[in-house]
Amino acid sequence: MRSVHAVILSLLLLSLSACALFPHRDPLNINVVGIEPLQSQDMEVRFAVKIRVQNPNETPIDYNGVALDLEVNGQPLASGVSDQSGSIARFSETVLSVPVSVSAFSVLRQTLGLSQTQTLNNLPYVLRGKLAGGLFGTVRFVDTGKLSLPGSTAGTRSYRQ
Repeated sequence: MRSVHAVILSLLLLSLSACALFPHRDPLNINVVGIEPLQSQDMEVRFAVKIRVQNPNETPIDYNGVALDLEVNGQPLASGVSDQSGSIARFSETVLSVPVSVSAFSVLRQTLGLSQTQTLNNLPYVLRGKLAGGLFGTVRFVDTGKLSLPGSTAGTRSYRQ
């Protein structure tokens, strides 16, 4: 019985010390820097969302896939994935372009939501995503901010982390 307790205690201590081996990483800084139209099909609209990814860590971040989900005005709008791969060097940045799709139902939902607001200025958005990097290398991120749609009187966009 004592040997069973000793084995369990040893395994517990070993698993706790293994967690300390994973390096602590500061969160990535993500900013939406552009949205460009892409070739669309039938009842969907496609865009290339460009994001600037800054790595404030002492180690590079290797990735082999990108996924994005975009909410505007509290409603899901677009999602997309890309199988691009690469590395973001330590204390470096890069711009990634990810194609996203907007379904006709998302457009309808957004249109109904926008009809209840007085202005197209300062619409809140949330961009969630991840840089896939294997079992323990995946890095998740969130960018929030407010944007103004083209044709609005202010015509400015602001982004914040």
